[in-house]
Amino acid sequence: MLALIQTIVMALDLYWWIIIASAIFSWLYAFNVVNSRNQFVGSIGNMLYRLTEPALRPIRRFMPDLGGIDISPIILLLVLFFLRQFLLTTVAPLVL
Repeated sequence: MLALIQTIVMALDLYWWIIIASAIFSWLYAFNVVNSRNQFVGSIGNMLYRLTEPALRPIRRFMPDLGGIDISPIILLLVLFFLRQFLLTTVAPLVL
């Protein structure tokens, strides 16, 4: 059971970095730092969008309009941090 908890924590950590990479990529794309016509850049952006959008869409639906500022990745990172800490501090000691 402990191996399952550690695997879930590792997956949460990996998804954490994917969300951060997606946010940074969206900034780079918005400010034309990366070439939007490059096929490799487009495929990376598409992959990051497909990985993060299913988790961000429900958060965006309930968030008020902040005039172009999207804080849904921050809220998702807080949720992931809470789940990680809950697993490590509450569930893992019960297994041991």
